[in-house]
Amino acid sequence: MAEGIPVFPRVLKPVHELGSASAGFVIPNGRMGREASPNLQGRETTPMFVGIDVSKDRLDVHLRPGGEAFAVARDGEGLAALTARLAGLTPSLIVLEATGGFETVVASALAAAHLPLAVVNPRQIRDFARATGKLAKTDALDAASIARFAEAIRPEPRPVADEEALLLGELVARRRQLIDMMTAERNRRRQLTSKALIKKLDRHLDLLQEQLAELEADIGTTIKGSPAWREKDELLQSVPGIGPKIALTLIAELPELGTISRREIAALAGVAPFNRDSGTMRGRRMIAGGRTPVRAALYMSVLVSIRRNLPLANHYERLPAAGKPAKVAIVACMRKLLTTLNAILRDQKSWQNA
Repeated sequence: MAEGIPVFPRVLKPVHELGSASAGFVIPNGRMGREASPNLQGRETTPMFVGIDVSKDRLDVHLRPGGEAFAVARDGEGLAALTARLAGLTPSLIVLEATGGFETVVASALAAAHLPLAVVNPRQIRDFARATGKLAKTDALDAASIARFAEAIRPEPRPVADEEALLLGELVARRRQLIDMMTAERNRRRQLTSKALIKKLDRHLDLLQEQLAELEADIGTTIKGSPAWREKDELLQSVPGIGPKIALTLIAELPELGTISRREIAALAGVAPFNRDSGTMRGRRMIAGGRTPVRAALYMSVLVSIRRNLPLANHYERLPAAGKPAKVAIVACMRKLLTTLNAILRDQKSWQNA
């Protein structure tokens, strides 16, 4: 012990030495008397899985199957120490939750070190923890649950978006927020009777419209500045019913499009129906999960196709004629459209040439 600071074996330095005085000390795992894991000695006997719980100022890390646990600050020095240690351990998989943006820097640092990484939905982790009887919740326990999830489920590592892709995603998300605000303001305007309040609200709408126009110009510049995105945009817009806004949403919100199978892309977007059967009972197939902005974009594209009698309308008309409900027919068209777009980007052929 030096200057009142405890030092534990097999853990990193105290967190405050890594750049955050308020984050506390490294948390030992309570196994001080045991021999170091063979993985930590460089002898890879079994696959290693790492779970990382991300918070604003700190990262709690848990290793499986050894059970080692430690914490580092979520800053430059902490991330450098973490990536260096994990790179030396050569883990089979690292899993962390999507936490509304805090995980972005961590994921980028780990990806830059060429470590196998999967960023998963927090709901999956929590459901897994409940299923295994882990009801208590702390940062350290969450990290342990994430590591157990990684070891048991083994989600497929996926590449992390680069800075340009992150920027485009933020621009598209901000555009969606502005549109939501404008819709809410227009709904409020209908309820007003005061001319003075209506005038003020109209000024706010004009301001939001100006910001939206500027943002769309920035998005267009970003798309045109990337040859890959420009080509993808042209391929997507070659499909009847896909306009600039829908193509933009697909590029930003579904970067996996064209790189995975049709079933995987349908499940990822949330347009794949899931069975609900038990014994002799056959339940209704329903879609669940997925990415809401992508589903909304596909839905609008299908509606446009139906109303304008575009090629996809023929597929839609056959389904109600066969007794399918209208909503089921629309979702089926959304899935057909998505799988078509997936094949077009995979084969790099426009709709006219497909």
